[in-house]
Amino acid sequence: MKLSYLVRGLPGHPLHPPLTDATIGIYTFATIAAFLDVVGLSKTTAAHGWWIALLVGLVSTVFTALTGFIEWLSITWGSELWKTATTHMIAMLTATVFFGLAALFGHDDWKAGNVSAGEFVLTVVGFGFLALGGWLGGAIVYVYGMRVLGLPGEPATRAVAPFPHREKEAAEN
Repeated sequence: MKLSYLVRGLPGHPLHPPLTDATIGIYTFATIAAFLDVVGLSKTTAAHGWWIALLVGLVSTVFTALTGFIEWLSITWGSELWKTATTHMIAMLTATVFFGLAALFGHDDWKAGNVSAGEFVLTVVGFGFLALGGWLGGAIVYVYGMRVLGLPGEPATRAVAPFPHREKEAAEN
């Protein structure tokens, strides 16, 4: 067992993608909750959910960004994959800044049970950058095949095994 598995995940099972799923889901919920408050479908509950979701999203972003940065360090500098991954990272960091600003400026609104127009705009802009970053992240996996092993004949029990085996390690290298 390699030490790198603790921060990068196993061959064919990297840590970064499932963390992005959680983070994107949390921020998506925050955006929906803010929308529900702004259009008046919820008085205070959606505003409270929005702000708490932003905080949870910011915490999950720490782990998501760290694992993504570790993956980014393994990419050949200046390659097309590196350019796409760097743009992905910039988009996601930009989204985080907007979500962070929404949480920071929205604290008083959270206490009042209301999402103001300014915090709503920050949240929506953050979501826009999040969507762009997710699109770019998809290209990293589905176009460039980063961390994809390409073992279509692998038996299901070995494909989902929670431990590495020789073929997976060889396919990753």
